[in-house]
Amino acid sequence: MYDVIIIGAGPAGLSAGIYAGRAKLSTLIIEMDVDGGQITETNRVENYPGQIPGGETGAELVERMTKQCEDFGCERAKDTVRSVEFGSEGGAHKVIGDKAEYEAKTLIIATGASPKPTGVTGEEEFRGRGVSYCATCDANFFKDLDIYVIGGDSSALGGAVYLSRFGRHVYLIHRGSEVTGSDTIKERVRTSDQITTIPNSVVTELAGDQLLSRITIKNESDGSEETFEADPADGVFGVFFIGTQPNTELFAAGILEMDEKGYIPTDEEMRTNIPGVFAAGDVRVKTLRQVVTAASDGAIAAVSAGHYISGK
Repeated sequence: MYDVIIIGAGPAGLSAGIYAGRAKLSTLIIEMDVDGGQITETNRVENYPGQIPGGETGAELVERMTKQCEDFGCERAKDTVRSVEFGSEGGAHKVIGDKAEYEAKTLIIATGASPKPTGVTGEEEFRGRGVSYCATCDANFFKDLDIYVIGGDSSALGGAVYLSRFGRHVYLIHRGSEVTGSDTIKERVRTSDQITTIPNSVVTELAGDQLLSRITIKNESDGSEETFEADPADGVFGVFFIGTQPNTELFAAGILEMDEKGYIPTDEEMRTNIPGVFAAGDVRVKTLRQVVTAASDGAIAAVSAGHYISGK
């Protein structure tokens, strides 16, 4: 019986582990893959407070977080969680994995979110080498370059407006004849000299050598295709697929409250609708999904878990 079980070892889960372990709570972190989640695919992190000056890789940043968890006594389990049985009336919560079953007084869900896959040829090959899923994270790497944004909803429009501050020009590619979103954001896109919309179109292929330098776009109205190439002087451009999906499938049939997209709502103490169960990081309903906000969530969740145990 642990005081705290943390599902997920991304920045939120590791931050929760640091704070829980340092508070002398018996803590288990369960992770099915490598530590770090999406941040491990980031070749350069520049905006995490206190990081190595000049930037570092996501894997390097996470490596230090993992070491801190070990230093504070967190136990680790490499296992794939298949289901969770929430305790009734404040009872213990049970986590069922492929290898074992685990029980704890409190549970912190830090399973994160994943980019929505599109299946476009070349998407995986050039991920992190021209293909990105986070405008806030990677905009600065495409300063003064052409940028293509895929999507036509409010998130894509907001991403295009944000990226227009950095890129030479932004091309917004969307399937429909019209974009969707608030009148305000649509007007900002329409009136921007930095943004060109390409309606009724889809991306069919991404290509290049070491870096992404060619994109093929198909017009679904007439079936025509056109390939655009990066300026030889630049050698690369950015393609942003906007949109993520929460990793909450294993809770879908349970009693845990989620919104229509599958994200978990919490209060400011990271408490969910189930006593003793907390959520942290990208899996939460929130406006900014960054390493720094994930780490903050994890710290708050661990402290709240300690208060819950003390209160009981």
